[in-house]
Amino acid sequence: QLSDQQKMSESPLSRFRGVYLPPALHPLNKTLVKGGKWKDVDSTQEKRRSFLHDFCKKYNSRKQPRTHLVHLVSRIYVEDRHKVLYCEVPKAGCSNWKRVLMVLNGLAASAHNISHDDVHYGKHLRKLDSYDLKGIYTRLNTYTKTIFVRDPMERLVSAFRDKFEHPNSYYHPVFGKAIIKRYRHNANEEALKTGSGVKFKEFIQYLLDSHRPVGMDIHWEQVSKLCYPCLINYDFIGKFETLEEDANYFLQLVGAPAELKFPKFKDRHSSDERTSAEVVRQYLKELSKEERQLTYDFYYLDYLMFNYTSP
Repeated sequence: QLSDQQKMSESPLSRFRGVYLPPALHPLNKTLVKGGKWKDVDSTQEKRRSFLHDFCKKYNSRKQPRTHLVHLVSRIYVEDRHKVLYCEVPKAGCSNWKRVLMVLNGLAASAHNISHDDVHYGKHLRKLDSYDLKGIYTRLNTYTKTIFVRDPMERLVSAFRDKFEHPNSYYHPVFGKAIIKRYRHNANEEALKTGSGVKFKEFIQYLLDSHRPVGMDIHWEQVSKLCYPCLINYDFIGKFETLEEDANYFLQLVGAPAELKFPKFKDRHSSDERTSAEVVRQYLKELSKEERQLTYDFYYLDYLMFNYTSP
């Protein structure tokens, strides 16, 4: 029962089935970059791009992804004015990126006065899967596609601290209750009722359980499954560790207004210490050696793809 539109778009869609090797690495269009101060950032960017491309060539020769195009692009935000596609990786600067996209799109004058709720629940930005197949394919081929990633353990610990160490009306009752019920022996009534106070070790038991009592969540899902970096040929790979300079260089590349700079502020729990390598070390101490290894294995592809050092 294919519509004419789907029949028309069948050829682009078919290339996302079976073995799919990423197309040749297109050079970045740097005509809008002004001044020589971006030389080092640009050099780092080129290394990341070619590293990911080479990795995907090797990896994809062994794998046969069978994923529908619409699912592949379900986490990608669209900014049509500057022709930007941004794949959202939670806990890697995504709230401030969405603020920037809203400014680029003319939906706000400044990134600094957009609230957290407006960013995440305002439905101001369109996602790529809301377009028809032709619209999706055209944008994938002609827009500048970016992804911002973070050291997988830091991202994981940051997500745990944010969702389970602060009051949360969704994560405590939905995830917390199920985690405590399943992994805490002799849990008291209060903990079972509220789902508050999940320990990091219990959270990891849930993460590693192939029969999880609740499903996965985008805040700790692997980047390889959120953004499909070996199937979608990202033009720009930013890292949380160099977030500001990467983001501001990217804004130059796409011709953003000169006054628009990536915001520096921490989106929530601003008084908390940022999740650093040292903070991560303290959390990992709560795990057995085997749990640490299995957690690393869980994020193994993310470590490899983005050239992060194993902890």
